[in-house]
Amino acid sequence: MADNDKEKISPPEIGPFVFPTLLAIFGLWCFYDGWLTSNSDMQNYLLLNRAGSLILLPWAILDFIRTWRIEKADRLSTTNSDCGQKDDF
Repeated sequence: MADNDKEKISPPEIGPFVFPTLLAIFGLWCFYDGWLTSNSDMQNYLLLNRAGSLILLPWAILDFIRTWRIEKADRLSTTNSDCGQKDDF
């Protein structure tokens, strides 16, 4: 039991594109409810959904591009550092 206390299990890591995906899903939901739906109950929330879609969708796109660039730079730096450490025989 003492060994279990010393060995800490790290929490699972989430992917870097989870946040932009969630933003896009909520943005599409707001877009549908604000611009496309003909449900009369949604008329009370029309302005909220339209504003939400206009904020969340561009934010999701910008965050996706930013995350993609960061991931690409990390992959390139990892590749470059691995190439520099090879032993030539």
